[in-house]
Amino acid sequence: MRIALNTQILVGALSGVALGLLFARLGPDAGGVKQGIFVCSLIGNLFTDLLKMVLVPLVFTSIAVGVANLRQHRQLHRVWVSTLGFFVLSMALAIALALLASNWFEPGKGLSLDLFQQADRNIAAKHMSFAEFIAGFLHGLFVNPFAALAQGNVLAIVMFALLLGIALVMGGERYRNILQLLQEGLELMLRMVGWVMRLAPFGILALLAQLLATQNLAVLSSLAAFVGVVLGTTLLHGFVVLPLLLFLLTKMSPLRFFRASREALITAFATSSSSATLPVTLRCAEQHLHVKPSIAGFVIPLGATANMDGTALYEAAAALFVANLANIELDLAQQMIVFFTTMLAAIGAPGIPSAGMVTMVMVLQSVGLPAEAVAILLPIDRLLDTFRTMVNVEGDMVVSLLVQRVLQDKA
Repeated sequence: MRIALNTQILVGALSGVALGLLFARLGPDAGGVKQGIFVCSLIGNLFTDLLKMVLVPLVFTSIAVGVANLRQHRQLHRVWVSTLGFFVLSMALAIALALLASNWFEPGKGLSLDLFQQADRNIAAKHMSFAEFIAGFLHGLFVNPFAALAQGNVLAIVMFALLLGIALVMGGERYRNILQLLQEGLELMLRMVGWVMRLAPFGILALLAQLLATQNLAVLSSLAAFVGVVLGTTLLHGFVVLPLLLFLLTKMSPLRFFRASREALITAFATSSSSATLPVTLRCAEQHLHVKPSIAGFVIPLGATANMDGTALYEAAAALFVANLANIELDLAQQMIVFFTTMLAAIGAPGIPSAGMVTMVMVLQSVGLPAEAVAILLPIDRLLDTFRTMVNVEGDMVVSLLVQRVLQDKA
């Protein structure tokens, strides 16, 4: 009897957690621990690299084919508007939840500022104004497509593939051969994703073991209140808010959704990368959640760069945490600035080194908070990143189901 891949991945994840905790308990000086962590890093990096290898051609073909298969420009307009609407709605709910929880629990109040001295301050954090951020973001949307493909600039690839798909729709039968070539390329990429997924149980085991074995638990305990607020609100958004939204609009039960999306959620947790998880997310949406390929191929690659519920939630909570550390009271108007700036920042700024850090600095600067406070977040960022990436990916799959439902209602 062959064990289902879903079950294999779950067993791999649990085994990775157990192995990582064992390594952490034994300590790095114990015999075989360093070698074990090294082997885990090799296997984990190999799995992540394989996912990234198929990422660019998969994004390009799935978006272009997805848009072209929508056929009618009017239907494309409906998909585009409903997709962006649900992206904004889900991120707005996440940010509002973070602000409410941060105002209620007030993490950082009374915390010793000596922690700033312990954190690494040697950061290349670029100070960027709001206008510079918007200019850089727009500049990164439209670049040489060959350069974008070579550099793995996902958002620029999405934009070019989107325009190509529209051109294929408008051109009709004239470009039938090009569309067929792209469709065959997409099928080929999905076949390769199936091969990579056979390694998923081992890759996820290795990634989780390495993460837990190298995590600094002392720093986590000193920032326990902030970690607790972020994890609590992230899990609440992922396991209550998004499933409730899905149930209210599509009547799909949360249990069915999580069972069908488990491969993508566990892979996102282990890799901490929405982009690296994208091949698995597409596979789950189309094969397990039964989203039409034309919709999944449009919504999910776009969501991997533009729909970041977990990231938006984290950056909003971090802004209020830093304000509490600095003993600065943010009024309602300033928190509204945090709300809107965080939503823009969560989309990201392609082409900027350390983009996550730059966007966090922009959020802090929008209300006059010290940009240097980014330093204190670095030691805990890796662990929190696993949870927020999982929610980012979940949000993409939920939106794809919601968009499909909207099109069915308007059909």
